Amino acid sequence: MKIGLCQLRVEPEREKNLEKTAQLLKAAAGGGAEMAVLPEMFNCPYQHDLFPVFAEEEGGETTSLLSRIAREEGLWVVGGSIPERDGEKIYNTCFIYDPDGNRVARHRKLHLFDIDLPGKVTVAESATLTPGEEFTLFNAGACRVGVGICYDLRFPEYARILSLRGADLLVIPAAFSQVTGPAHWEILLRTRAVDNQFYTAGVSSVPNPSLSYLAYGHSMLVDPWGEIKGALGEEEGVLVGTVDLSRLQEIRSVLPLLTHRRTDLY
Repeated sequence: MKIGLCQLRVEPEREKNLEKTAQLLKAAAGGGAEMAVLPEMFNCPYQHDLFPVFAEEEGGETTSLLSRIAREEGLWVVGGSIPERDGEKIYNTCFIYDPDGNRVARHRKLHLFDIDLPGKVTVAESATLTPGEEFTLFNAGACRVGVGICYDLRFPEYARILSLRGADLLVIPAAFSQVTGPAHWEILLRTRAVDNQFYTAGVSSVPNPSLSYLAYGHSMLVDPWGEIKGALGEEEGVLVGTVDLSRLQEIRSVLPLLTHRRTDLY
């Protein structure tokens, strides 16, 4: 499967973000991608007090755009994430659409990012967001895809359960910061790939100096051997790479660590 990692700079205006989103998804399809992945909170600034302002119900402007582009381009669309309003609650949610424009899965971020690195970065997602409660997997042709959002990547239990449930690829829409990104982004994507013997695709927004929160960018595709198959910097653009299921099976065959687990002990 050809996968397109769509990296954009989020603007303060929803309409500008949706215009960029459409352009990048079409560029991914034009580059041969069968699936395209967007960043976390691609339609609004990553700022917890703005999540309620930008929040939409499913079927709103953003999800309607994703469904339409998926259908027009014949593309699997992993819709990064948006602030989703559901009754009185707001979730950090990724909507996934098949090439007919049908919503086939929805991932609500399980682990809310509440951290305080004094003088560097402070985030409190739980001030406005509700955590999800479900693991997310879907089948895109022969490829079984697991979904996590940003902070979910830091929890090895979640990735391992997705692997044991058959995931060939873990997609991670994200907005790692300029502090945590350089320290941990690549390490985490490569470690999850090696430990679970699947591909990882991390897709981040890039920094916008006009916003209070600066994202890291550096979207990348990693294979089950831990090799980086392609990466972007801090520029907007699309990276198209290949999820090679034969390569995955080869690695699992020569290094069958998942079958060597001591389930009698742990």
